[in-house]
Amino acid sequence: MIAKRLPLVTAAAVALTLSLAATRADAAGIFTLKSSMFTDGKMMPKETAQSRANMATNPNCVGDNASPDLSWTNVPDGTKSFIIFVIDLEGRGGAGVDQWVAYGIPASVTSLDKGEASKTSDKFVGGKNIAGNGFYSGPCTPPNTTPHHYNFVLIATDFDPKDLPPGLTSREVQDKLATPGQPPAHTKGVTALSGLFVNPWHE
Repeated sequence: MIAKRLPLVTAAAVALTLSLAATRADAAGIFTLKSSMFTDGKMMPKETAQSRANMATNPNCVGDNASPDLSWTNVPDGTKSFIIFVIDLEGRGGAGVDQWVAYGIPASVTSLDKGEASKTSDKFVGGKNIAGNGFYSGPCTPPNTTPHHYNFVLIATDFDPKDLPPGLTSREVQDKLATPGQPPAHTKGVTALSGLFVNPWHE
């Protein structure tokens, strides 16, 4: 009786192993955004906050305005360029703040180094953020609140890197992605990473 059951047990074990391997393979194939400076849902380093040098009149700017390094894997088929939005979800009393709007990032680019988005670059076309410029503007979170969520949203698109002109707002870019009331026509995939920041800063 036992001898007859052994092959069944072995077969079940093999099936389970194959199932787990397939699950890992599927997970490995997901379009994913990450940073070595913080993990999803965790506190961003103080250096990523906007600097007093750039915003002399805002005492809530306590960092170096160093954009975090970003990298992404498993780019969807058909991608020609990427769009990045960085949004402070709780900013302006919950209306949200555009910290960075960038697009025209060629499909060949799959990473940005620390500080690379804090200035103009040939890797991206700058849109228009809350400060009116086209590069990264770090957090200036009001003191004594719960941490704000800074969403880094990466969108794979079929836009040619030169399709969209410089200086577009996030809303203008969104309208290019999808006509209001219509399904998105140009999106190939979306991934996001959320970092937290609060003043006084603490881990």
